[in-house]
Amino acid sequence: MEREESCEEVHEDEGSQVATGEEKRRGYTGTSGAMTLGKGPKDSRKRNKERHGLKVTQSIEKVEEWENSDRLEEELLPSLRRILRNQAGFHEEETFPSISPSYGRTDVSSISSSSSPLPSALLSTFSMSSTSPQLSLSPPLPPSVEVDTLLVDGRLVLDVYQGGGAVMSTLWESLPERMKRLQCVRLGSEDEEALEGALKILPQLSQLRSLAIRGHRFYDACGDPLPGLLTSLPPAISSLSLLVHLDLSFNRLSTLPSCVLSLSHLSELILCHNQLESLPEELGVLIHLQRLSVLGNKLVTLPPEVGMLLELQELDISFNLLENLPEELGQLQNLQSLELSNNKLERLPETLGSLQALRVLAIHSNELRSIPECIQSLPQLKRLDIRNNPLGRPPTPPFLPPVPAVQDDAPMPELHLAFNQHRFSVSPAGCHVFIPGGAELLFPRGCVVGVTELKWAERKPDKKWVQLEEHDILLSRPLELLPHGVTFDKPVEVCVPYHRTRKGEVVVRRYDGQFWSTLPTQTRRGSDRHSSRPRGRPARLACCTVKHFSWFVACSRPVRDSCSVSPAGALLVSRYDSGIKLTFPPECTMNTRTVTLQVLHVAPSEVQDLTGDPQASVSPLLCLSQIPSMHFLQPVRVQIPLPPGLTGHTVDMSRLHLLHGDPVAHTWTDITAQVSLYISHIYAIFTVTHFSWYWLWYTTHSCISGVVRKVYHRLKQFKVQFLVLQRKTDLAQVLLQCLPSDKVDTRLASLSEQYEGPQPSDVCTLLEGEQFFAGFERGIDISADRPDCSEGRLAFTFYSHLKNIKEVYVCPTLKQEGTVRGQVSFYRGEAPNDIPQEVALKRKGLDSQWMATLPLRLPGTDGETSLYSEKQYPPLNLGDPESGYLTETNLLAISLRISQDWRCIGMNLGISYEELDRIQYKHRDNLGALVLEMLFHWARGQQKSGLGAVPRLIEALVESGRRDLAEEVEDIVNLGKRKYRESLKRTSLLLCVLLL
Repeated sequence: MEREESCEEVHEDEGSQVATGEEKRRGYTGTSGAMTLGKGPKDSRKRNKERHGLKVTQSIEKVEEWENSDRLEEELLPSLRRILRNQAGFHEEETFPSISPSYGRTDVSSISSSSSPLPSALLSTFSMSSTSPQLSLSPPLPPSVEVDTLLVDGRLVLDVYQGGGAVMSTLWESLPERMKRLQCVRLGSEDEEALEGALKILPQLSQLRSLAIRGHRFYDACGDPLPGLLTSLPPAISSLSLLVHLDLSFNRLSTLPSCVLSLSHLSELILCHNQLESLPEELGVLIHLQRLSVLGNKLVTLPPEVGMLLELQELDISFNLLENLPEELGQLQNLQSLELSNNKLERLPETLGSLQALRVLAIHSNELRSIPECIQSLPQLKRLDIRNNPLGRPPTPPFLPPVPAVQDDAPMPELHLAFNQHRFSVSPAGCHVFIPGGAELLFPRGCVVGVTELKWAERKPDKKWVQLEEHDILLSRPLELLPHGVTFDKPVEVCVPYHRTRKGEVVVRRYDGQFWSTLPTQTRRGSDRHSSRPRGRPARLACCTVKHFSWFVACSRPVRDSCSVSPAGALLVSRYDSGIKLTFPPECTMNTRTVTLQVLHVAPSEVQDLTGDPQASVSPLLCLSQIPSMHFLQPVRVQIPLPPGLTGHTVDMSRLHLLHGDPVAHTWTDITAQVSLYISHIYAIFTVTHFSWYWLWYTTHSCISGVVRKVYHRLKQFKVQFLVLQRKTDLAQVLLQCLPSDKVDTRLASLSEQYEGPQPSDVCTLLEGEQFFAGFERGIDISADRPDCSEGRLAFTFYSHLKNIKEVYVCPTLKQEGTVRGQVSFYRGEAPNDIPQEVALKRKGLDSQWMATLPLRLPGTDGETSLYSEKQYPPLNLGDPESGYLTETNLLAISLRISQDWRCIGMNLGISYEELDRIQYKHRDNLGALVLEMLFHWARGQQKSGLGAVPRLIEALVESGRRDLAEEVEDIVNLGKRKYRESLKRTSLLLCVLLL
């Protein structure tokens, strides 16, 4: 209908009007809120009615004709606009409802239905009037989410909100007409209750054309993606006869739901990353299917009926267990893309040569030794990926049955070592060795020719035995296996126990005496039969296979993936998130190069705390590297997920920043304006020609580079607190420990019965593997010379997943009456050397390396002393400077660590059973006094036994499984020997000077 006259603005009269008979005949009423004509001259009002009443009536009759027509949805809004255009010429005082094309903003409740009612379809187009209350969707949706944000253009997107499917029933009860007109629905399947409620509503959405129910949309506290919980679909889904797109990826489907086979108009079926072991033979009924993806399942075979999908254009069955393909696959004349990579295919059917429309064929990472000539001569084939196949190699010889004399099915011998058993033997029959602490060694049959004697030892996590890379975390103490030069005929499995980590992947690193290397690692739980854990849960093990013994440690690092890029191109997909992809186009390089992709997950809450921006969010940090390092000839396509909580519809591009990091200079640059950044529904895509670090940020900050540099530096730091506790039975015994702040409360609760002391220090920050010192100040000092003590400060190395604990004896620096009020200060890095001597007696100062200070009190000479400080033992000097020398203070320090192993050590020292029983009965209520009595009883007997007392003590500690104490004694002895030699040199030099 053409515009005849200009339309003047008309307003709804809020007052009550009395309708005349003529007005009622034309469909107007005088009730409040109805469409009325304003008061004015009677003749003018009559002329306006006669001129426009007929046109309004005609437009209303036109809408009534469309009510039962399929074109109602497409022509409803134009019809409303024509009604508005027919209002042109009404008097200014006359009113008419203002109709807006936006849902939910038009008030049509005033239109009377007495003579010419508007059709019900017209009323259902608008969900609510402008004065109606808003529908609440919180929880589970955020309070800021409104209905109009969700229901847009026939789409309902709920997979960006965790548990968003729970609002389906609310929307259906409140807005059934709008829900019935939905054509696209996206749901997450991580919440079982929300998913169950949504599945009851879906069959009633008869206009639905696209449906996605996916998992892996959200992450747990450890950074792992939440799996989808969908195991089947209700039979009523078959009523969605208009459905053309169905996505059920990242769920737990073990079989294809039978209702899917009833969706005759289905053109896209995506079943990636489920647990499908087979496809039904009835799959051929989906004759309109154009795309089928079953990537990442457990398919062993394909049904021959797949050849009936004559309209199929894309077929992706990669990352399965296929060993062969049906001959009927060659009937797919319209097939353009066929993905068969990462299967177990040994041959391809000759019928694939009939796929005349095929453009892309990916068959890499299979067991193919030859490719039919007919496939290579396909006329439309543009890309053929045949990497990682044994092409041209001779067939693998058939497997020979084992010799009857060799009983491979016989159980593997097991050897459970005690704490004091560091040597063991392995025979050609093999052995499964269980080491105290959780470690396991698996020697296969035939790994050695004869009986071979081996050793094991657990080392301190010193920097000599530990090397960490960027963002690495140490998870275990170094495990040394001896002898280093032995070579095994078959690989030996070494399993290192490690502490739980929340992010990254666990790997085993080996040190061969000169270089560090990372070994291929598998993680698993230890054996339930491990004697060191008879009642506890088996240890977590990081396992690798080696042919040589050396030093081994378990570490955590960001998830790393690598591939070789040839001139033909390649695709690298991250194991951390399959949405992170690198696409290398053909001819991007002249020579084959190796590329590495590392992904570091960063929690949005952590970024928000560091930046102070509650709306800040980041994608995973990508660390890209290559060998050799040179620019690519063609741009490489990089795909990463958008920051959590964002979609392509809701993102504000002015707040989205792509950062480029330089790992050498430790700088970050905003390159958003320099790259072409494409945003899809949940991904960001850009291209690069050289590799570095890339990070996608969403924040309100405008100067982003400095903020990112600060946040990145803080991500490598741990928030820690220091503990200084004194044993209740002996205040001179002090426990020092550094822990991550989230573990302090649990640790204090476990120590509260035996220790007391000040509250933990304020929160500080330390790097993984950073060295720090504890200094005793203001009249307090350590009672013994220790190898880990430098300039009066006790040295520590911080590892977030280890204990970082030491116990020492302290004493007043000067004899004084009353309580000594000292303190312990913690410093980072090397000990400062510019502190005056007089200051050191009081306090070593708040220098630039100071982190925290905690008070420490000791009783004076006139105060009540504890058991350990009583003069109940005569002074002892064990050994001699030549073979090893230990003072009484050294023995006191050793006794702190012996604990429950005192009886085993006493027996290995040669103390009789009767004497050990006497000591145990005498000090049955005091373990500390019991250990001291045992140790000093032996030491007094060694004063008259000549040389070699200290080596005998070291040997007894090793035999008792306390290698850590033995190493500490060796360090003390070596320190004493060095001081003794230095004193001899000074004495000799002084004598020479005097003689001259």
